[in-house]
Amino acid sequence: MPKFEVSQSVVINAPISAVKPKILDFKDWINWSPWLVAEPDCKLDYADDGSWYSWDGDIIGSGKMHHVSDDGEVIKLDLAFFKPWKSQADVEFRFAETSDGTKVTWSMKSALPFFMFFMKNKMVAWIGMDYQRGLAKLKDYVETGDVPSNVAFAGRVNHRGIRYVGISNSCDNEVIGEVMSKDFQSLKTWLADKEREGVEFFSIYHKWDMVNGKASYTAAVAMEEIPSELPAGFVSGTYNRSDAYKVVHTGAYRHLGNAWSAGMMHGQAKQFKQSKTQDPFEKYMNDPAVTAEKDLVTEVYFPCR
Repeated sequence: MPKFEVSQSVVINAPISAVKPKILDFKDWINWSPWLVAEPDCKLDYADDGSWYSWDGDIIGSGKMHHVSDDGEVIKLDLAFFKPWKSQADVEFRFAETSDGTKVTWSMKSALPFFMFFMKNKMVAWIGMDYQRGLAKLKDYVETGDVPSNVAFAGRVNHRGIRYVGISNSCDNEVIGEVMSKDFQSLKTWLADKEREGVEFFSIYHKWDMVNGKASYTAAVAMEEIPSELPAGFVSGTYNRSDAYKVVHTGAYRHLGNAWSAGMMHGQAKQFKQSKTQDPFEKYMNDPAVTAEKDLVTEVYFPCR
């Protein structure tokens, strides 16, 4: 069986004594788990003594996690998956004091069924992104007592076609927020001398290369009519009308990956069939310059077949 390892870290501005209880108490995982966001009503069971918890869902599958040991610096867990396939994993949370608080390293060692050997690199990338999302939620949860990220599933809808002007770009996933912000600022500067109401901004994602950590996208603004002349580096096009599976995220943009991952998990669970010919996109429903991050609403659309 092809073995693999995953490891991700985050620094939380809090002492170890404030971080560890959020991980040791399985009932606290619902507040920061990167998977339960896809199925918040999943059936959960807990041992009376807190030594294990289990889940059984239609979207996220089923499994069980046991406490193995805690020596003060490392929590060790045993993880068993039952659905969608059976497997076992050794999980660790390692803690280290830093000048900025506590460095938390979440790692896993496991193996894939032999028939999935070709998925090894993608699996490492997927789980790594899940761990990043979970640690980002854990950081907010420990530091503020809340995670500004709520995901709701609107289901299948029909989305109108959109003419747009935009900027196409490619970058590393780690800096996509920074790079995309600059692209939208360029669009806003271009729009500044144009009298327009109800400006609608959105991003079309053309490709996610999870293994190599790169993405290509178009940051866009909806236009009723496309100007005859555009600045250098700008593009124009039409996003065709389509049926789409809609996921709504309310909260900070840094947690938008929760909506995307949850939507993809719904697709994998056959809640919808994603189109192979039309790219998914996200639409920003309010202005981050005047809206508190906890109130930011982003609609994510997965075109359907």
